[in-house]
Amino acid sequence: MAKIVIAEDEQDIRELIAFTLKYAGHEVVTCGDGLEAVELTRIERPELVLLDVRMPKMTGYEACLLIKEDPDLKHIPVVFLSAKGQESEIEQGISSGATAYLLKPFAPDQLVLELNKIIETQSTSQNIKLSEIDDEEPIEEITAESEEQEE
Repeated sequence: MAKIVIAEDEQDIRELIAFTLKYAGHEVVTCGDGLEAVELTRIERPELVLLDVRMPKMTGYEACLLIKEDPDLKHIPVVFLSAKGQESEIEQGISSGATAYLLKPFAPDQLVLELNKIIETQSTSQNIKLSEIDDEEPIEEITAESEEQEE
């Protein structure tokens, strides 16, 4: 399925999320802080990044902003999974560039369903962009036609 980076400072929760997503067929890379999440995202190029909000070294919001500022990473959907469900927290998550903000506690099957929808939407969006590029006439043909017209 998809490669997912998970950043969660609580080891038990991180392991539960990783197990859930691996069981659903995803490849999972985990870490315990926001700074490492940004580094892993640069290295692994996942299809999705799942961040907790409150983490050591760098908050999830700060990590999300760094990911979204990087031209090579900005297309990767970032999802917050947090117990902080106040309206201001959710707004801050979305304004930092997140695709979604999910709340703890979560039902594992519901988490998989939500993340799969986001990954599928992102994949479909990228395929549309690629097919638009594929529909363009190849440069060689344009060049050959140009040379024929010049003769």
